[in-house]
Amino acid sequence: MPLLEPLPGPIFATGATGYLGRALLPELVARGHRVRALARATSLARLPAGCTPVVGDVLDPGAWRTALADARTLVHLVGVRRPAPWMRRQFQAVDLASVRAMLEAVRGSSIEHVVYLSVAQPAPVMHAYVAARREAEILIRASGCATTIVRPWYVLGPGHRWPHLLQPLYALAEALPATRDTARRIGLLQLPEIVSALAWSIEHAPSGVRVLDVPRIRVLARA
Repeated sequence: MPLLEPLPGPIFATGATGYLGRALLPELVARGHRVRALARATSLARLPAGCTPVVGDVLDPGAWRTALADARTLVHLVGVRRPAPWMRRQFQAVDLASVRAMLEAVRGSSIEHVVYLSVAQPAPVMHAYVAARREAEILIRASGCATTIVRPWYVLGPGHRWPHLLQPLYALAEALPATRDTARRIGLLQLPEIVSALAWSIEHAPSGVRVLDVPRIRVLARA
């Protein structure tokens, strides 16, 4: 797929105060990007330094649509904190609903490229979570924007390290032909790897829809 030059103008980020947002946004600022970060008034203190705060609720696009202004790229990182299998309602009310609201805000705006943090799929567990993210992907694809869909599974980092215990199981699954593809698709990533992939996606807009799965994310991190 042809890649375009980095789109001019500031980057607009939702989910800026979350686990990945607080890692990605300082990297974007360090690379010289102007970043506008959406956050509730009660969360502004958690925004990374160097970002321009935009006060609002992601589920109320009317309150922040004008803040898109001349932004050309939107990074959507919103999601339920620490998702678990029993959170079906939250996945619909937050993960999916936030994408609907985001697309409402984007419609008719200057945004040309949406970078969406999705989840690896198909997957043998977390079916409700995967289903909500899959539906969100369908909605974004239908919007007509150039889109990058990033599909990690679990991202290891500060406060998110318990899956290290699963490394022997992953090694066994990758060694067996019947489970190798699944093990690679839902492989564990390090926080710097996903940050690198997201930053690369922002700086290399596609002309259509692009999907970055776990193996591709790892390749980009090594580039």
